[in-house]
Amino acid sequence: MTKPLRIALVGLGFGAEFIPIYQAHPNTELVAVAQRDSERLRQVADRFGVPKRYSDYAVLLADPDIDAVHINTPIPLHAEQTVAALEAGKHVACTVPMATTLEDCRAIVAAARRSGRTYMMMETAVYTREFLHVRDLVEDGTIGRIQFLRGAHHQEMAGWPGYWEGLPPMYYATHAVAPVLALAGGLADSVTCLGSGRVSDELASRYGSPFAVETALMTVGGSPVRAEVARSLFETAREYVESFTVFGDRATFEWEQTAGAGHVLHVGEQPQRFTVPDFAHLLPPEIARFTLRGVYDEDNQHLSFAQGDGHGGSHPHLAHEFVQSIIEDRPPAVDVTTAANWTAVGIWAHESALRDGARIDIPDFTG
Repeated sequence: MTKPLRIALVGLGFGAEFIPIYQAHPNTELVAVAQRDSERLRQVADRFGVPKRYSDYAVLLADPDIDAVHINTPIPLHAEQTVAALEAGKHVACTVPMATTLEDCRAIVAAARRSGRTYMMMETAVYTREFLHVRDLVEDGTIGRIQFLRGAHHQEMAGWPGYWEGLPPMYYATHAVAPVLALAGGLADSVTCLGSGRVSDELASRYGSPFAVETALMTVGGSPVRAEVARSLFETAREYVESFTVFGDRATFEWEQTAGAGHVLHVGEQPQRFTVPDFAHLLPPEIARFTLRGVYDEDNQHLSFAQGDGHGGSHPHLAHEFVQSIIEDRPPAVDVTTAANWTAVGIWAHESALRDGARIDIPDFTG
């Protein structure tokens, strides 16, 4: 590739975090931003000096100067906008989840294959410094043989945009599903899930989901390892946490119980608290600084940062993997098949909860 990959960023709430990363990346040019709110569009584009501004997504997709789009819009728009971009010949990075129905997952898989363009789901949980460190512990033998994995994502979503209200917990489960499946080294092939507790009638009426908490157990293809995932969105009193725990025969990594308490590595029966290192050294020096800081400040924070500690320094890693997969003409780490599987786990988990824990096979998206 002799010229920079030309990127358009769509959605400027959380998405604004990626503008300086693409502007600084040695192999990209951030040529356009898009936002339906014209005033927000002007403010962000002016702040970062972005030359092209779009309030109409279809017009953006018709621009031949754009090679790839990075979508950070509300969940209900992901599938439609992804398919449209792929059909327009653009590479696509999209925030999670891929979609909220199996039909939409299949449509994205089909569109990616027809177009020959790259699709990557931008799952922060598999590029946090915690995940990268534990992956190293698995690969160097410290953990030993993995025996069991547990993921959790508990977050109070009151005050977020209206489409979140009453969302089934497992429809937004990839932050918990992704790290355990990635460490297990396989895709989920079945899930069973139980719903627990109740949310208010008002919340339950939005999507027909009554559960305060959903807890799923997954089988992993070709592996004796099982993984458990717990998820809550409303009316469950708990400090925000996205976490995973890995039980091994030599050592177990256990996520800290409260923010700042410290993660624990159990070696045999001896617990050891430790600090997870940063992984900026894996990145081009031009974007390495973005593992530790973003574009927001103390007076102007996106909720994902106020609650989530900046997604564990994952943003520049995600952008770099997306860009390099296109340049190197290879599938990205979270490719269209992987994204569909991780997303389908949540969709079918909720269906299993509605069926009082029925075991459901996850569709095969590889064919």
